[in-house]
Amino acid sequence: MNIEATPIAGVMVVTGQAFVDHRGAFQRLYCDRELADVLNGRQIAQINHSRTTQVGAVRGMHCQLPPHGEMKLVRCLRGRVWDVAVDLRAGSPTFLHWHAVELSAESGQMFVIPEGCAHGFQVLEPESELLYLHTAHYAPQAEGGVCHDDPALGIQWPLPVAVLSQRDRAHPLLTSEYSGIQL
Repeated sequence: MNIEATPIAGVMVVTGQAFVDHRGAFQRLYCDRELADVLNGRQIAQINHSRTTQVGAVRGMHCQLPPHGEMKLVRCLRGRVWDVAVDLRAGSPTFLHWHAVELSAESGQMFVIPEGCAHGFQVLEPESELLYLHTAHYAPQAEGGVCHDDPALGIQWPLPVAVLSQRDRAHPLLTSEYSGIQL
């Protein structure tokens, strides 16, 4: 697995190698040995799957607040999405910066989003499916998030936003007083 850093500390893109022949393809999706430096002692606690049907739909921007912070390793199993991480860590040199990567089943890439960063994505192909590996169990009392179109972030979504959940519509806007997630 090839691990590439991004401009945001801890946000990484992992590219695996697919083995393709006349039968189809095989690819390792996870290997604790190869990802040891990424996980840095963390263990995978939960695996989730999402399917989003409509092109232009946005899910996010979500995070788990301390002490229930989690690292997410996100991979597209079907379709294509534009995946975004936003740094919400107080004191980080990239505080409120975002980084995006296009994920697809064909690319074989996985997006790593560390604790203290919000995550969201926009669907670029219908019936897109994502697999999420989480380093902490879901804690509903620790749900956090920011508005996908917050002017303080300036995320440039590739398509007009077609669908948002009620929860995602209710995420707050950041203000100049926002000091980040206290880790």
